[in-house]
Formats: sequence, C-alpha cells, structure tokens
Amino acid sequence: MSQAKIEFYKGPAGGWGALRSVARQLLQHRIAAKGARTLLSANQPDGFDCPGCAWPDRQHTSSFEFCENGVKAVAAEATADRATPELIGQHTVSALRTWPDHDLEAMGRLTEPLVYRPATDRYERITWDEAFATVARHLRALASPDEAVFYTSGRTSNEAAFLYQLFVREFGTNNFPDCSNMCHEPSGMGLKASVGVGKGTVTLEDFEHADCILIFGQNPGTNHPRMLGELRAAAKRGARILSFNPLRERGLERFADPQSPVEMLGGGATAITSDYFQPQVGGDIAALKGLMKHLLTLDVQARAEGRAPVLDDAFIATHTQGFQALKADLLAEPWPLIERESGLSQAQLHHAAEVIARAQGVIACWGMGITQHRHGVGAVQMIANLLLMRGMVGRPGAGLCPVRGHSNVQGDRTMGIDEKPTTAFLDRLERVYGFAPPRHEGFDTIGAIEAMRDGRAHVFFGMGGNFAAATPDTPATWAALQRCALTVHVATKFNRSHTVHGREALVLPCLGRTEIDQQATGPQHVSVEDSMSTVHLSAGINEPASPHLLSEPMIVARLAEATLPHSRVPWRWLVEDYDRIRDHIERVFDAFQGFNEKVHHPGGFRLRNTASERVWATPSGKAQFAVHAIPQDTAVHEARDQARQAGHQPERVFALTTVRAHDQYNTTVYGLDDRYRGVFGQRRVVFVNAADRQALGLAEGAWVDLVGCAAGDTTERVAPGFKLVDYDIPTGCVAAYYPETNGLVPLSSHAIGARTPTSKSVPVTLRPAQEA
Repeated sequence: MSQAKIEFYKGPAGGWGALRSVARQLLQHRIAAKGARTLLSANQPDGFDCPGCAWPDRQHTSSFEFCENGVKAVAAEATADRATPELIGQHTVSALRTWPDHDLEAMGRLTEPLVYRPATDRYERITWDEAFATVARHLRALASPDEAVFYTSGRTSNEAAFLYQLFVREFGTNNFPDCSNMCHEPSGMGLKASVGVGKGTVTLEDFEHADCILIFGQNPGTNHPRMLGELRAAAKRGARILSFNPLRERGLERFADPQSPVEMLGGGATAITSDYFQPQVGGDIAALKGLMKHLLTLDVQARAEGRAPVLDDAFIATHTQGFQALKADLLAEPWPLIERESGLSQAQLHHAAEVIARAQGVIACWGMGITQHRHGVGAVQMIANLLLMRGMVGRPGAGLCPVRGHSNVQGDRTMGIDEKPTTAFLDRLERVYGFAPPRHEGFDTIGAIEAMRDGRAHVFFGMGGNFAAATPDTPATWAALQRCALTVHVATKFNRSHTVHGREALVLPCLGRTEIDQQATGPQHVSVEDSMSTVHLSAGINEPASPHLLSEPMIVARLAEATLPHSRVPWRWLVEDYDRIRDHIERVFDAFQGFNEKVHHPGGFRLRNTASERVWATPSGKAQFAVHAIPQDTAVHEARDQARQAGHQPERVFALTTVRAHDQYNTTVYGLDDRYRGVFGQRRVVFVNAADRQALGLAEGAWVDLVGCAAGDTTERVAPGFKLVDYDIPTGCVAAYYPETNGLVPLSSHAIGARTPTSKSVPVTLRPAQEA
C-alpha cells in the first residue's frame, strides 16, 4: 500500500509508470505467471474480452491488446485470494459495512452461494437449490410482478442479458434499471432524436482518417486507456485534438505507449491534445453554442472571400431538418452570456472553431462529463448539431463517438435490457415465445429506488454491479434497499451492496470473464458489443475460482425454472450450448440474422448503424437540429441564487464534479493511488483552484467537509473529512471521488428527459472539517 502523500506527477500517461503498475497488480494478487498468460489472451480471437471498458480492439486480433486498467480488472478477477463463506462469516455484516471499498474488494473471489442470517448478522453458505427456491418463493408471493426490480450491470454478456430479459418479461414486468440509466442515457436519448440511432456512428477506422478529434468531458487516460493508442496515432500523423474538460488531465496531455520500444527506451512521449480548453463545470452547452456561432461567422467570411463554405449546404438541405431555427437561436445568443456560462473567452472559442472549420474529417467524443448533468440530453444534441452543420456524420473519418464504460453496457440495451421497450420488440417476443409480455413502462434506476423507498417494490435482484455504491443519494438508496423483503446479488467479488441488504439476502457467485465456462456440450463462448457496435466472442481460459460457481446464463435459467415451472421456454436446454441462445436471439432481432455464423469469424461483425449510412430513423426521416437555451437553471445556479437571496456569498457555492481515481473502475477500488493527479495512498481529497482556497482562508492540505446545498433540498448532506489539494481546475469548481461523494447528489436531481443522476454538477460549500 502506498504511503499517503500528494506529489505532482511529472511523467506522461502510460510509460514506465503503467508497466510498474502492471507488475505490482500481478504480484499483489499472487498470479505473476498465471496473470501473464491470461493477459496474452485478452482481446484475442480465441480469448476473452477485457472485463474493463467498452473501447474496441483492432480487429480483435492484435497480439498484445490490453492496458493498465485492463490489467487491474483481469488481475482482480484472476486473483489467488478467495472470499470463502468461512472468511466472510468471521465478520458481522454490520462490521463489514464499515470497511472501505478497497478492503471488501481485497477479500478475493466469492466461492459459494451465501445467505444472510439475521440472528447472527452474518452470511453463511447455502446450496444453489435452496437459493433459487428462496428467490422463487419471494417472487411468486408478490401481489404484482411490478413489485420486483431486476438490475443489470454492463458486464453481463449478450447471452445472459437476453435470457434475463426474457425471464423477467415472462414473469411479468419491465422493471429493468441498469447502469445506462446512470451514465450514458442522455447519449442514447439525445442521439436517437438527433440522428435516429442511440449509439455512436464511428468505427476505429474513422480515427485513421480524421484530422480533427474533439473530446468533451472525458478522461481517457484513466477511464479508457486503450483509446490513447488511437489518439496517439492521430496526433503523430498531424490530426488536431481539441480537449474540453474542466480538469487538466495528464492522459489528455501526453502519452508514452508502453508497447512502443522507441518511446519507452528513449524516454519520449507523444503530445495528445493540441489545444486544451477548460470550461467551467456545466458550461458545455454554452461552449458548444459559442463554437457554432463562430462557425456561422466563419462561413459568411469564407463565402464573401470566394472560398469554400464552412457549412455543408448540400448535406443540410438533403439530410437535415431545423437548421434555420438553430441558426436564428445562435445568432441571437449574446457573447457575454456565452463567455460567463462556458468559462471560455470568445477568442478561445474562435480559435477552436477555426480548427474545426478547416478540418476535412471531425470526430466528436464524449463521456459522463457531458451526460451527468441536468441538461445532459441537450449537451449531447449540441454536439450532434456541431457535426451536422459541417456534414460530419455518415462519412469516413467523421462522426459521433459516445465513449461508454462497462464492456457490454451497449450490448445489454441491444438485447432488450430497457425499462421502455418498443412495441415492435414486445410483439416479436410474443410471436416467438407465445406469452404476452407486459406493455407498460418499468422502473429506471431512480424509479426503482423510489419504489423500494415507498414500499412499492419488495424484491431487488442485481445481475452484477454494485448498486448501493453506484447510485446517488446514498442514505436514501441504502434505506430503500433495506426496506426490501429480499435482496439478491450475482457477483464475482464481495462488495458494498452485499452489506446493504433486505430482511433476507443472497449473494450468488458467478464465473468471471477470464474463466472457462463449461456446459453440457463443452466450453462456451459469450458475445459482447463494444462502443462502436461490433459484436465479438469472448471465452475464458482459466479454471474457475471455485467448482461451485455458475455462469450468468445458467443462473438465469435455473432461476426461471424455479420461478416459472410452466414456462415453455427450454431454459436448461438453451444453456447447454450458447449457440442455441444466439439462435434464439436471431429469431427476435432482425439485426442478428446469421448471428452464429458471423460472430464466429475472428473479429466478429458490426451491427448496422443507419446514421452512419445517412439513413435517418427519425419521425421526419431526416437528422434533426435541436435548439436548447444556455442553461441558467442548474442546481448550482439555483444554489447560488439562494445564497444571494439569503445575503450570503454566492461565490462560496462550488460546482462539484465527481471523478474516478486511477486505481478505480466505476465503483471497484483496486488501490488507493491516483497517479496522474499526484494522489497516493488516500481517497478523501477534494481538488480545488488555489485562488478559491486562498479566498476561503484555508491552507493547502487543510481538512474540510463537503456540504450539499441544493435549493429546496431539506436533507442534510455532508461528506466529512476531505483534504484540500490545489489543482488546475476553473475557479468556482471542485472535484472529488465517488462513491464517497454520492450522498451529496439528491435522488430528485437528474437529467431532463433521461433521469441520469447529476453527479457531475453538484452544488456544495466547503467548511473546516468538524469532529464527528
């Protein structure tokens, strides 16, 4: 464990620091030889898909295709440590609830099903038959199927997700909260309305031809390190990369490829970002409107001077609708408002617009820094507007690229994990399987928490993930889970959610992505869909951590058999050979015709993306420009107005954005270092502009409490004991890690039209830390 210290990181992203981290991870988990062999099978035709992020691989056939964070995920899964019933049972669940997330993770792999015993406040082993009977008993006892909630993590395979949604819909509900509800829901909602497809439109090959790449609200060095390889290649051939991110992030500045002998031995690195812009937290729509307003001006100038227009007139006329309304809105937008709300000057935005105007191929990438805001849908549509103005959708080297997190979060949605299923999809299920699926909308994540809180839902079933740690409003979420009659979690590791349980609780251990999935007909492959709509196979190579583990498809099949004894779906037969599951997927989804034949080819296949073909699946049949006002009604605006009305200093209300540390993937904390930000051996830090800290009269390194101050929120929200760390971040903004700060996000604060928690724009004040 690193010593707690703050030490500026001078090196590039990647490089020797990444290789040292790889070695440390393999040694820490006591799998040096096994881990090396395992990593050589990561993202290979006959190997497994990395259980980390959803960034795609070159043809899924390269010889050495993994990154530092992928190593952490693989090492954590392949660890020699075992969380046996005896080990877990040494501690009361009340005691385990007080453990840091890192310590829970470090116990190792779960080995047997566990049941919570209230009399002893401990988990004990239970047989699989008893576990499935317990779940079935609770489900059948509900007054309505809608009193059960079925959560899905983005690591669930296509095969497991398809069976899961089929079981739940035959059971009778569309209550499918999933991790998309908490991250990229605004991307799907915004893009569906703008271009007719709720997914990105680019492929990796487009990155080879783009001469301008825009990055909004994303930190690939920590969250998607393999993306840095594409950015490095683009930068080396002269592409301009413009980054818009409030925090100065090393992964967007410089990258030394650990697989490049020249850079490693020569001590060199590649500059990634050519121009770095730091909008204030929540300033993205204002910045995007400033860019587009400048593009209009540059277009007028170009035409007046007899040069080629900046705007693509033919594309706009043939393929779009609503441009004149957007143009009028942009021309009427005053520059003082754009500058104030974006945090960027007119000159900065003019410079960026000039780069965009000259480019022949523009790709726009974004992450949760765009989506986890009240106006996240609007921000996504503004990015789409920017590219549509220049005809940069549906052509080589250009397009929209939402960068998703978990390795199959996009595939789960494709398989029907959606609380708002389409009528066409439900009709197909009914024709194929002969039962009437529910037609009403189910609960999303926010709705599920509210239903459990209000006593309208009594059973929570989690297919992977860490619901209690991933969700907003920690006190409300925990209280909601604890009101349930039964909570069930399918998992590979013991985590926070297993300590926040209902009156009865089960933990069901499953196979990991790196492990051999042996079924009746032999070892199986699962399939996953990456961020760019490519579907490929994944097969583990390691022996399972325990002989008692079941695969996720088998868990679903046995649960369905126990709960639905009269079902006509041949559950166990399907799981004997996953090709049979894929045949059934093909019967339900037209896009998967020839599924088995296509997916067994190395590299898999890409699903059709109509927007990339300039076929617009929108009501108008055209791509749609959207008009959105510059937000002046965010939670931060409201909190500052409230402070002003009360005679307080509004500048003391900060916009908190939550971030991951480098030794973290989503809610999984692998270690306590955040190397690129210079934080070691600790997590309770808050990054602050030095000028703001000095204005508060606080010393660097002082301890403060973060106090939520959302207007109208009557709940006292305090995240205690954070160390102030000076950082390059705009004034008025601070940043801290989640899940430690999730309790500061009210359940009622979510994106308009998508209900994604506003975790990237939380109003807080800083006060000197108070003793508990």
